[in-house]
Amino acid sequence: MRDDIVLRLDRATAEDLYVALYEGGEHIAAGAAIPPPTAEEAERLATLLRDLGHALGRRCSPYCDHL
Repeated sequence: MRDDIVLRLDRATAEDLYVALYEGGEHIAAGAAIPPPTAEEAERLATLLRDLGHALGRRCSPYCDHL
């Protein structure tokens, strides 16, 4: 489909995304604490968000020139 956004994730990033979304849902549903990600998890998720932003046509910063 023309408006689909497709990103490929390695297993570690997919697991990190699942945990982040699950923990966020639990926090909203039950007020549970959200444990902070490790540095590696945070880096993988940041890369995922950057790539998703680029796929949506967003710039990652005012100085972004790699689109």
